[in-house]
Amino acid sequence: MKSEIDSIVAPFYPHYRVTLYADLYNIDDLIPNFYRHEPDKKRLSKTNREGTSFVVNVSKPYEVSHGLNGRNIALWQSHGWYYEPKLDRWEWQRARMFQTVEDKYTMSYVLPYLVPMLENAGAHVLMPRERDTQTEEIIVDNDDTTSVSVYRELVSNAQFHSGGSAGFAHKRTVYKDDQNPFTEGTYREIASVNDKKNVASVEWIPNIPKAGYYSVSIAYKSKEKSVPDAHYTVYHAGGKTDFVVNQTMGGGTWIYLGTFYFNQGVNEHTGKLVLSNLSKFSHKIVTADAARFGGGMGNIVRKPKSGELSENVKSSSQKPAQSVKTFIKDEVTISGRARYLEGARYWLQWAGVPFEIYSKTEGENDYVDDYSCRGAWVNYLDKGSKNQPDSIGLGIPIDLSFAFHTDAGTKTNDTIIGTLGIYTTKKDSKDTKCQFPNGQSRLASRDMVDLIMTQITDDIRKVYEPNWTRRGMWNSSYSESRIPEVPSMLLELLSHQNFGDMKYGLDPRFQFLVSRAIYKGMLRFLAVQNDFEYEVQPLPVQRFCAEFVHGDSVRLRWTPTLDSLEPTAVPNKYVIYTRVDGGGFDNGIAVNKTEIILPIAKNKIYSYQVTAVNGGGESFPSEILSVGKSSSDLPTVMVVNAFDRVSAPGHFETPTMGGFADWIDQGVPYKRSISYIGAQHEMRIGIPWMDDDAPGFGASNSNYETTIIAGNTFDFPYVHGQSIMACGYSFVSSSVAAVEHADVNLEKYPVVDVLMGEQKKTWIGTGVGSCTFKTFSLNLQNRIAQYCSKGGNIFVSGAHIGTDLWDNGEIDSSDVAFAKKILKYSWRTDKASQDGKVSAVFAPNSSFSGKYTFCTQLNEEQYAVEAPDGIEPVGDDAFTIFRYEQNNISAGIAYKGNYRTVVCGFPFESLIDASQRNAFMYQVLNFLMK
Repeated sequence: MKSEIDSIVAPFYPHYRVTLYADLYNIDDLIPNFYRHEPDKKRLSKTNREGTSFVVNVSKPYEVSHGLNGRNIALWQSHGWYYEPKLDRWEWQRARMFQTVEDKYTMSYVLPYLVPMLENAGAHVLMPRERDTQTEEIIVDNDDTTSVSVYRELVSNAQFHSGGSAGFAHKRTVYKDDQNPFTEGTYREIASVNDKKNVASVEWIPNIPKAGYYSVSIAYKSKEKSVPDAHYTVYHAGGKTDFVVNQTMGGGTWIYLGTFYFNQGVNEHTGKLVLSNLSKFSHKIVTADAARFGGGMGNIVRKPKSGELSENVKSSSQKPAQSVKTFIKDEVTISGRARYLEGARYWLQWAGVPFEIYSKTEGENDYVDDYSCRGAWVNYLDKGSKNQPDSIGLGIPIDLSFAFHTDAGTKTNDTIIGTLGIYTTKKDSKDTKCQFPNGQSRLASRDMVDLIMTQITDDIRKVYEPNWTRRGMWNSSYSESRIPEVPSMLLELLSHQNFGDMKYGLDPRFQFLVSRAIYKGMLRFLAVQNDFEYEVQPLPVQRFCAEFVHGDSVRLRWTPTLDSLEPTAVPNKYVIYTRVDGGGFDNGIAVNKTEIILPIAKNKIYSYQVTAVNGGGESFPSEILSVGKSSSDLPTVMVVNAFDRVSAPGHFETPTMGGFADWIDQGVPYKRSISYIGAQHEMRIGIPWMDDDAPGFGASNSNYETTIIAGNTFDFPYVHGQSIMACGYSFVSSSVAAVEHADVNLEKYPVVDVLMGEQKKTWIGTGVGSCTFKTFSLNLQNRIAQYCSKGGNIFVSGAHIGTDLWDNGEIDSSDVAFAKKILKYSWRTDKASQDGKVSAVFAPNSSFSGKYTFCTQLNEEQYAVEAPDGIEPVGDDAFTIFRYEQNNISAGIAYKGNYRTVVCGFPFESLIDASQRNAFMYQVLNFLMK
């Protein structure tokens, strides 16, 4: 731009030099350090350049050398459920639109994607909102001797004793303003030793109310002589995992270690947390306070503080809030929601943060307190650290702060509002230095915003939407970008109110891409800030397969996935994680090759997932494959996982109507959805927003907003394998990609079970790119046809195995011919059943029997099948074996010829319980193996 202006001005004013300014800055000064040959040193980190290890998982079988190791990142997902005293009700801070609400929607990026990416890169992530969606919560504490859970001290030569100041105690069922659980109890302390013979320890053994995944958080006291290497060990269903925690910082709040699978009840060997006083530094202090398992329910109660309250104002507003008259009441109210749904203001109180930080308005206005407390909390963490050594706080050096939001606003047609980044260079109107307390220029925040914005928009344009809008970067006084005394960004990714944006925004693939872009932007920013070479963590592996070798072993094979957007994301090793039967996964083993042979025992199911690793960290895991070796002499079944689809719900649009239509397609969440609130009910495009309770076009129901929706767990070979083993057969499994690439020889197996789930051709957004997730690719068709021609027997089940070939986008006659000639079925209809009830029917060549039910309603445990297919037999040797009870449409067919097939228009794994699945599988295998 500057050179173009020079070329225009120079002929007329040859002796003048043109200088361009933006926001009162010379535009040359606005170039991020990442793009400069010589960095602007004023913008570089002044302190903590080498990084500070805070919480480190030392059981990982790899080390991060070129990632975010030693970096502490504070981030959060927008708003949350809060108490509105002027209405005396709890409510969301934004409107329910397009099947979600911003307070929940931004979680769908932050919790399943962004936070794990940063942690996989070596960072420790701190959050002012509860991160665990587990509604159960178990507190184990030295001050509670009445609980079934166990706190105990195992001593040797040294004894634990009470510390000299307050600690945590859970003495209340609910908490009012300024009641702090971290000041109502005691803590324990002991001298550290460097001799294993004299080690003492503390054990926290929770009474787990139901088996499942629980976060583990710790509380301790930071003292002048605290150890920098306190050793914690979590014993869980997958084994034990060791952590080293720097107790010189972070004392007096909940510190997150990790999330693990625990079995129900009190389990001394597979369900506890242990802290020892072993340290590299003897004669220092190890402290022990409470341990927390799970996220829990909200426990902060509210009521109007007075009869005259201040109105809600935006964080960027410079105008004084006006007063609003209301009523006074004595009764308090509680949110009634899981803690992870609540705003930051409430979690911070439960986490021991001082009242003046989480309640700027002194209990009067929770809306203002909620957005004000997040930045103040960042400073509370950071104060007392290398960044602000002369201030009092928790002493955790924070490297950056990031607020993830979406915006409001609408456009017509498919126009996209797009992405906005916000930073603040002046702390207030009197600020002339524009520096953080450590002397670093606040323009560092602009550098970060520019890098992250560029990464987001470039990646979206390259992969999904060439016309994605980059709105710009605002230097504005928003609380979340102004208050933190570290480089900070407020992201407005897209408009949750705009249909064009949300066509992309509800898709898990888009959410993964955006989250990875944010992680890459942060990584590049911190690499320049602190002068280190970086590598981006790899993408998940592909073409994964697991087969028996040598009779008592399993061979796992896979291939790496190269990232076309990032040349450094190349793996140099892999980690294999193992789960035995229904337990949790272990800590993994690292290998340098793309295969491994592992021993197995008979009559157990072994499950595996693989990650790719480089100097920048660890990829997301592969799908989960399982194997089971039966002690019987029956043959082995190959299970092929052909269900790898994730997607947004279906949508439609006419000149006057549009939206997301669950009756077309409910979509498929990645593992589970934590943002869905209910179906869209306002489809009229012209209806405007009037109030958050009446937001116009896009308005959605709220009947699911406290329910986590089950999706594609990528773990269904285990479900199929359980039933195969129950029938006495052994089984192995493979990804469909490995079958398509002929990495697996199907002809070795007398029966192949192809699970299709809710696989079908799917487009993202407006369909600019090509479709993915086709049920039967050409390669898969060829492999199945070849297998059947050699006498192989096949079981196929899936909700869209007919619709996808006959009535989904462009139809290929060869696809239809494959279904008819090889698998012996044709499509009759979709949406063939709403209640999921299926009955076997008489057939002269089979003995199928019984009644079965598959899942059709959204729930937390099992994905729902909203549109199962009706299919018909093709040919004289094919016949109907199951019908949907509500209409007698054919639900499943079998073929008995030179080979045998069983094909069902509903997914086998969606049958609602194990007993039904076992009985169903027995009949399928009995028919196929005759």
